[in-house]
Amino acid sequence: MGILDKHGAIERNATLLMVLSLIVVSIGGLIEIVPLFYLQNTIEDVEGMRPYTPLELAGRDIYIREGCYVCHSQMIRPMRDEVERYGHYSLAAESQYDHPFQWGSKRTGPDLSRVGGRYSDNWHVDHLTDPRSVVPESIMPEYAFLKHTPLDTKYISDRLKADQMVGVPYTDEMIASAREDLLAQLDPYSDGIDTLMAHYGDKVVARNFDSQPELTEMDALIAYLQVLGTMVDFSTFEPAASR
Repeated sequence: MGILDKHGAIERNATLLMVLSLIVVSIGGLIEIVPLFYLQNTIEDVEGMRPYTPLELAGRDIYIREGCYVCHSQMIRPMRDEVERYGHYSLAAESQYDHPFQWGSKRTGPDLSRVGGRYSDNWHVDHLTDPRSVVPESIMPEYAFLKHTPLDTKYISDRLKADQMVGVPYTDEMIASAREDLLAQLDPYSDGIDTLMAHYGDKVVARNFDSQPELTEMDALIAYLQVLGTMVDFSTFEPAASR
């Protein structure tokens, strides 16, 4: 009964209970946090992952600006129903260059982790212009104005530089040529396409995404959507634990 009596005394003394609780939580926190300072990387390196191109990054900013993340998560959980519906479960490496990440906590619409390449560019144009024209039951608002809104590229180099400051591996050369790389991605026959591929790899999709002569926000947003889930080849991917 001696131990139980002491426990009762702790519960009746609010100050003592608060102090002891703080000590316990601090010890637990230190045990979890301190080892992380001795690890060079807490994310498994995965072949194929790269930073977003300037056009994709601009599209991602539009995605966030318009609140798309409120209804669409970008995290497939490792449960059978999710994997069968959306594809391979999400990897931490797939979000390593996302600031902020788009995991989400709610799905009014489907998860978009693997939407890249699933639909054509024209489908995305129609869906963003009039969602119910391709998905009759959709409650998504219309974003037709994106097709008529010129994409502002004035600060795209600064945008890459900001991500460089938080650890995204953009080189000074990539930052200096950000606007040229952005324009090159819209024209696979342009003089700058080789530089774009040298910076971001030969798997970068380069084309006119909204089929209009003008550079628009629709181009950027579709470029971003079309790259989601396409960097990692899951037909050959093996988790480090299984190697």
